[in-house]
Amino acid sequence: MKLAVLGGGGVRSPQLAKSIVAKAKRLGISEIVFMDNDDEKLSIYGGLSKKMAQLMDKTISFKLTTDPIEALKDADFIITTLRVGGDRGRILDERIALSHGVLGQETTGAGGFAMAMRSIPALKEYCTIAAEYSKPDVIIFNFTNPSGLVTQALRDEGFTNVYGICDGPSEFIKELGKLLGKKDGEISVECFGLNHLSWFRSVKVNEEEMLGKLIKNPELYKSTEMRFFDRELVESTGMLLNGYLYYYYYREQALEHIVESGTTRGEMIYKINKLMHDELVKVDIDKDFYKAIEIYIKYYNMREESYMAIESKTERGDKKGININLSDEDDGGYAGVALNFIDIYVNDREGEMVLSVPNNGAIEGLFDNDVVEITCNISRGRVEPIKIGKVPEIQFSLIRQVKLFERLAVLAIKNRDIETARMALMVHPLINSYSLAKVLVDEYIEAHREYIGEWK
Repeated sequence: MKLAVLGGGGVRSPQLAKSIVAKAKRLGISEIVFMDNDDEKLSIYGGLSKKMAQLMDKTISFKLTTDPIEALKDADFIITTLRVGGDRGRILDERIALSHGVLGQETTGAGGFAMAMRSIPALKEYCTIAAEYSKPDVIIFNFTNPSGLVTQALRDEGFTNVYGICDGPSEFIKELGKLLGKKDGEISVECFGLNHLSWFRSVKVNEEEMLGKLIKNPELYKSTEMRFFDRELVESTGMLLNGYLYYYYYREQALEHIVESGTTRGEMIYKINKLMHDELVKVDIDKDFYKAIEIYIKYYNMREESYMAIESKTERGDKKGININLSDEDDGGYAGVALNFIDIYVNDREGEMVLSVPNNGAIEGLFDNDVVEITCNISRGRVEPIKIGKVPEIQFSLIRQVKLFERLAVLAIKNRDIETARMALMVHPLINSYSLAKVLVDEYIEAHREYIGEWK
């Protein structure tokens, strides 16, 4: 079988390649293609990925290409991990929002909308190519952010083979497993909401509910993403929280911390990526692979340790860094969800994971075609969201408001309609103002015209 990665020149590509190659034989994957339209990034990060694959298993075909048709032709599985507009686009998204006193986080609110303006048209084009050239039953895993919003747009266009995946819930579940002394697969969770806007209302081990014990455990607020939240908040909701809810529940703090720091997450990532690029470009990857990997690990770990550090003024509890020991099979990293899905699909197993999929009656009060982030039961040919039913009003009011934003945003981007875009941002709880929405939309259109074309 063939697996194609769109965005194979991204910084995370070597980690992704290692995870795929380590599991390729068990998954029945014999051909891997990394595609990117940036030649230089593909030669560096794709080059590291290809060399790694050759050292790990020479029997697997691993190719690099800038041609999407070559990448997608006869593909059985596709992973999308695009950043249209690059780091510069992210910085613009953040700075434009901040200039108007609004959070510019890349997947949430104004910044998420701006990223979606660039991501959705690109993904529609690739999905159209896949529909013509890939296998008829190809499965597409969308990592491209804002993942839930992009997946909604693609599903609305009829691409029913697209599943939104995010490493946030899976990594949090691993943190909980470590806290409980349990391995992957030994914990069953009930997650519901939207991508980067979700809650965990149940955590079970062997059918025993552990949620209450976790909430009372002081270590939860040190070694997991719950470090972003006051214990009183978690206790009052009676649920565990997706880390990105920090931007909603502590909005003014996040904004204040960013302004005080004088820099944004995007600017920090840009500086780290530039330092890494400037060192890697001087290394012959084929001749001095391990030196290149040493450079890569150094800067990659800087990226990971800085996650949400500016906004929350907290540090990660786990600083173990990434694993590039080629003889070890890792946990799949950020691609673990996609690889686990493939494992279930090809090996006729059953499993549970958090995905972004159509609601189909799972959460009461939402439309069936509303894409939600939710725990799903998966077997070959079947992906079924668990039944959540009625959600408490405090959580549901936020879900409903952000989902309305997403519906309007998809329509605005599809039709390149300025007024619908303003309506979308106006109803978003992090903006909630027509005058702000108006200026934000106008400035984002001007900033990203080369990627989004003319709007009316």
